[in-house]
Amino acid sequence: MRLERLNYNKIKIFLTLDDLNDRGLTKEDVLKDSLKWHQLFHEMLEEASEEFGVDIQGSVAVEIFSMQAQGMVMIVTMEEQMDEELLEDGFIEMQVTVDGSEDILFEFRDFEDVIQMAKSLNSVQVDKGSLYFYKEKYFYHARDLEEENIHRVIAILAEYGDSAFISIHVIQEYGKVLIEAKAVKKLVEYFS
Repeated sequence: MRLERLNYNKIKIFLTLDDLNDRGLTKEDVLKDSLKWHQLFHEMLEEASEEFGVDIQGSVAVEIFSMQAQGMVMIVTMEEQMDEELLEDGFIEMQVTVDGSEDILFEFRDFEDVIQMAKSLNSVQVDKGSLYFYKEKYFYHARDLEEENIHRVIAILAEYGDSAFISIHVIQEYGKVLIEAKAVKKLVEYFS
């Protein structure tokens, strides 16, 4: 689990699939709003409160972005609370919004790993994706893969790189586009 303070009343929490599994949770538990999920959420808020020195009480809005391979990102917004009774009780009210994303984003430290990844993806008839460079790392981004290929693609990507803990939007905004479309196909053409 990784915490990041976005501004005075927003915190970003990144949970990998392993983080969820270690706590006996699945993405479905989050979507079903289970008791286990509520316990984990309160633990995360306590940890965020200690780490950033904020008092989280009252109403919070939670946006959950579920990413196919990486896990989930939660944006927790603490809203201004005027009701004194709620503050005294330490009551937290959640408003949850869930957004599922079929985006896959992996990072690679070495360009040779990018080439080997492309060759492996090409061997299973995957030629899509974009390639970016940001903060001395290469990022492969793919979306809208066929359902039957997703787990195979993730396994191949994990062999050569790591799940990226950064948003594709940040990379698109501040990174450099190396190959905008059909990255796998072009990498295999250029480096085979």
